[in-house]
Amino acid sequence: MSKPSAPLPARQGLTPSRLHLPPGSWPTLLAFLCERFAHVDQASWQQRLTEGRIFDAQGRPFQPDSPYPARQLIWYYREVAAETPIPFNAPVLYRDEHLIVADKPHFLASIPGGRHVHETLLGRLRRELALPALTPIHRLDRETAGVMLFCCRPQERGAYQTLFQQHQVQKEYEAIGAWRPELTLPMVYRSRLQEAEGHFRMIEVAGEANSETHIALIERRGMLARYHLQPRSGKKHQLRAHLAALGIGICGDPWYPDLLPDKAADDFSAPLCLLARAIHFTDPIDGQARSFYSQRTLDWPGED
Repeated sequence: MSKPSAPLPARQGLTPSRLHLPPGSWPTLLAFLCERFAHVDQASWQQRLTEGRIFDAQGRPFQPDSPYPARQLIWYYREVAAETPIPFNAPVLYRDEHLIVADKPHFLASIPGGRHVHETLLGRLRRELALPALTPIHRLDRETAGVMLFCCRPQERGAYQTLFQQHQVQKEYEAIGAWRPELTLPMVYRSRLQEAEGHFRMIEVAGEANSETHIALIERRGMLARYHLQPRSGKKHQLRAHLAALGIGICGDPWYPDLLPDKAADDFSAPLCLLARAIHFTDPIDGQARSFYSQRTLDWPGED
């Protein structure tokens, strides 16, 4: 089943979100929202409805006394009280009528989520390039910098995503982490990764491997080393989990091997030393061989 079309345009690079309402006997939409999203105070919902910022499937705004429309879709733009600006540029490396390739900085989220709504790479590109239909072909963690691909035409996105699903995209990363002299490199590391129950981190479990990473040494400086990484699979946090499991965890990683306390939203010190250096594939639209390279470099921790 295809997704329903949004009755509203993108606003400041942000497309509207939708919510399918469950059956129920709430007297008003306001009553439902207050119960369902109890972490948001009633006055905030009242204000959004009064200002006409929640819409029905035809794009018409609801009012504070609107009856509860059970089993229908409502549409809205995600909002956050305050969003910390990310003071780093995201230059476009390549652009044609099909593809946008950008060089994502550390700390900038790829797409809207959580407390990051407008300060995302997708939002920036939609606004700066006047491409409201732009969609991501893959994702990078907020902490990871480097090459990221976007599709200009929604109808072509599936063709590009199929390349990733069929492992027809070659990705290269660089990371700076601990040095272990007893570790024989280059090596191929395999393990079975799964998301920890009730948690966002990945853990290794017994069973057939579902993740594979090729790891090679680029250079060593004292007790740190810079590694060349080639993931042969695309599991969440794969590179971070694999290097942590080998005892060469990536410098600046707040999640692996141990979960560290949250930093302030405006603390941009000590970025994760992980860079999506390059990506290679055959373009499914025109059959051309494509290779894109990040212009960024990783700073060695402790060096100015």
